[in-house]
Order: sequence, then structure tokens, then C-alpha cells
Amino acid sequence: MSHPLGELSALQTADGSLSLHSERFDEAFHSSVGALAEAEAKFVRPSQLERFCGAGSLRVLDVCVGLGYNSAAVMNALPKQNAPALQWWGLELDPRPLSLALTHHSFCTLWSPEVLRRLEQLNRNSSWTDRQSEGTVLWGDARSTVKDLPEQWQADLILMDAFSPGRCPELWSEEFLGALAKRLAAGGRLLTYSRSAAIRGSLRRAGLELRSLQPAPGQRLEWSSGTLATKPGGPKPLAYRGPGWNPLCTMEEEHLNTRAAVPYRDPDGHDDAKQIRIRRVQEQQTCRSESTSAWQRRWRNNMLK
Repeated sequence: MSHPLGELSALQTADGSLSLHSERFDEAFHSSVGALAEAEAKFVRPSQLERFCGAGSLRVLDVCVGLGYNSAAVMNALPKQNAPALQWWGLELDPRPLSLALTHHSFCTLWSPEVLRRLEQLNRNSSWTDRQSEGTVLWGDARSTVKDLPEQWQADLILMDAFSPGRCPELWSEEFLGALAKRLAAGGRLLTYSRSAAIRGSLRRAGLELRSLQPAPGQRLEWSSGTLATKPGGPKPLAYRGPGWNPLCTMEEEHLNTRAAVPYRDPDGHDDAKQIRIRRVQEQQTCRSESTSAWQRRWRNNMLK
């Protein structure tokens, strides 16, 4: 029997935390620096969870739940006093990564008993309910299951952790990212490890403001480690600089004017990866934007940082 992600093999990342490799996408689920370190640096820290103390509720959408690191790290980091009631939804193609993770003692010991119970209930029942939270995972192609979320439900946080755009363009299309943007509440934040110009351009066209995620202390210095995108209109505008993010620099803004910024397009929401990639290459060949190689030559020294 074939599985959506192909064969899965266990990997140990540099911080000692478990990850998996997908045969179908020929890609690991996490950075080799560390699965837990990545979740904390790119999803927990820039979320500023302290904002939700006494706020009543926190609504989270986890796109590509995988082993569950991102949501588990967010739940583990929530303040113990005046914690918000958590309303959680997850979108995931294959139940095996979470199931496999829960068989590893080293993974299970990372989380509080409460968070571990929630993961175990998701694995058994696809949902959990406890005294201060509820969660449901929708299994299948996220392009379809995102439409099954409650009609008026909007997220304070969207954790976007699909396989890389080149490997899984289906979940990085202009259309799918636009659908996620519509699910953000005013002031809500979408967080992703991707710094791709194609992805940032789609998020900006969806009406979101962009920030550049910075490497966590101790991690390799790069010009960006990901993207924070926020929907305007919240009670307090997003600061230009904050814990783990800066505004896009001139180099990054110019990146959005190159052929690298041509988006992935999936108009009907059911094309396969090959069709989406071919469509993008054809558009790149006919567009008049600056070549990405010219941009790279101009900014080579900055990009090596």
C-alpha cells in the first residue's frame, strides 16, 4: 500500500530532537539544526504568546502538522497563569508522522503531560477536548480541507510548515496562500520558515505586511530564516522590529522584483506539482522582471552572511 508521503525514516537533528525524512518529497521535515530549535525560533518566539495572557482565547491553525512540533512547542510555551483558552485546528495529509513520533521516548519527554495527552488524543481520535482547550485535525489535502474549517472561524496564528515550495508547490500557490490569509483575524500572524520571493510576493498581494525572521542565537547567520506575515487592523500595529524579526531590508525588497518572485499558480486547487512547476517556469520565461542571477551578483556579499 502506498502512502501520501512515501516511506518515512527517522533522523536525529543537531539538537538531539527527532525528525523524519519523506521518501516522496525527498526532504526532511525539519532543519538539520534541530527540529525543536526550529519550532521555537520560527514559530514560538515571533508569536509573542504573552500577548494572549488574559485575552480569553487563542486560535491556532497548524498547516502540515507533521510530527506536531510546532503546535506542541506553542502549547508548551503558553503561560501557566491567565492562559488563554486554545482553539486549535490542524491540516495534515498523512497521520503516520505524528503516530511515529509518539513511539519515540525522546520526543514524548519534550512536552508537558497536558500537551502530550493532547497529541495522543489527536493520534487516536483526531481531536481533543479538555478543561481549557479543544483541537481537531483534518486529514487530507490541505487545499480541500481548509474549506472544511468553520465558516466564520479566523486564526490568531497560522503555522505554515509545508515541505519546501520546490518540492510541494501545491501548498505554496498564490491561491492557497490567499485562502490562508483570509483565515487570519485582524492582527493575526502567519509564520513560516520560507523566505522565498515567490511566497512573500503572494502573501503581500494577499494584503499581509511582511517581516523577515532572524536566526535564533547560536544558529548559523543567514540573511533571513523565514517570514512573518500579519494582517493589518489589529488593536496594535506590528512593530518593525521584534523578538526574532526585522523589516525586510533593501536586498529582500529587491528580491521581490526578480523572476524568483513569480508565484506558484494553481487556479483550480487540484493541479499536481509538475503542472504547477511547469506553469511557473513558463511565466518566468516571458516576464520582464530582473533575473534572479543579476540580483544575486549585486548582493553576493550580503547573501553570504
